[in-house]
Amino acid sequence: MKHGGDLSLAVERFGGTLDDWLDLSTGINPYAYPFDREIATASWTTLPNRVAEEQLLSAARRAYQVPDHLGLVAAPGTQILLSLLPSLLPEGPAALAAPTYSSHKEVWQRDGRDPVELSSVYALPAEARIVVLVNPNNPDGQLIDVKSLLEIAKILTERGGFLVVDEAFADVMPGASVLPHAGNENIVVLRSFGKFFGLAGLRLGFLAGPKEITDRLSARLESWCVSGPALDIGAQALRDNEWQEKMVRRLADEMADLTITLSEHQLSVFGGTPLFALAGLRKAHALHEALARRHIWTRVFDYAPTWIRFGLPGGAANLQRLSDALSQARTEL
Repeated sequence: MKHGGDLSLAVERFGGTLDDWLDLSTGINPYAYPFDREIATASWTTLPNRVAEEQLLSAARRAYQVPDHLGLVAAPGTQILLSLLPSLLPEGPAALAAPTYSSHKEVWQRDGRDPVELSSVYALPAEARIVVLVNPNNPDGQLIDVKSLLEIAKILTERGGFLVVDEAFADVMPGASVLPHAGNENIVVLRSFGKFFGLAGLRLGFLAGPKEITDRLSARLESWCVSGPALDIGAQALRDNEWQEKMVRRLADEMADLTITLSEHQLSVFGGTPLFALAGLRKAHALHEALARRHIWTRVFDYAPTWIRFGLPGGAANLQRLSDALSQARTEL
């Protein structure tokens, strides 16, 4: 599985229609932000404008607590930002905290800089100038404290390099972000909008970093790279502090329920965030297929055949459906 979320593969292999499936293969919030439909409709009929973009960036700067000395750029999802990073950052060896989201390694390989995979970011290779890590990490949820991140960034800055931090899941873990604490270190931070707000199809993401980097990125993205609906919906959601605070609590409660359910079915949860749980099972791939025969799609990993990841089902009915399916599937292993 290259990514989670593509149910077309599941339907092709195991039948049914898209509506039949419970997709637990992603870390996307099952409760989408209830945006103002009238605002979004109006934004479809004209080209995206500068004022709307500035309003989005202002809302994002406040929500993510981006210091004034750092630049901030919006893009149509963080995936495109990953692919542009090698061309924006200095030449030299790269290192990657692994295992993690596979696209990070792929973009640096395409640039001819085959990154060294680090089992621990606390032991940086002496030659590394660029270090990339996901915090909290995907798929295991490992979290590196802010103080350590700043120390790593300081070392890399002295080498003329950069620390890249992908904070795709930081919204659900208050206090995890390094952005509010960033000083003069060479740090680039990626923030995903769609995962926490449950609007992955909107395609919206952000990059914060030194202004010489963000200025170059803006020039590369050119005009109208973010759609009008994304500008308006993104600004509305990022300003809605009350919804965000309530959602963080709700997701944490539902993840506790999911963890209990998985444990009841002899699945040992050893990592994750409030948006996904990583469990261990000797026959993880067999369980994945047994659940798929019941039209429940989970996430498995070629590099770790005993791992299986579950996104939040979204409500008591879907959690019960998963529990019933696990009871049946375990008899087939």
